[in-house]
Amino acid sequence: MAKVEIYYWTTCPYCKKARALLESKDVEYIGYDITGKEDERKKMIERTGGPKSVPQIFINDDYVGGCDDLHAMDDRGELDKRLKA
Repeated sequence: MAKVEIYYWTTCPYCKKARALLESKDVEYIGYDITGKEDERKKMIERTGGPKSVPQIFINDDYVGGCDDLHAMDDRGELDKRLKA
């Protein structure tokens, strides 16, 4: 199973939606709750190369993007393949 990481805020509806998709696929992921943690947010921004919004998702250390990107990947049938890698 792939290593999945997600940076999120606890109150963000897009974060909840992205996490729900992963959970619906029984994906165990590493979650980084950066709510109110500016230092952690800066680390996320460095890792993404610029995007500041949440969620930000990585699969096997490859940057996927946000919630819409994750769902688009799933719609194209690519997510399951990436998760099995």
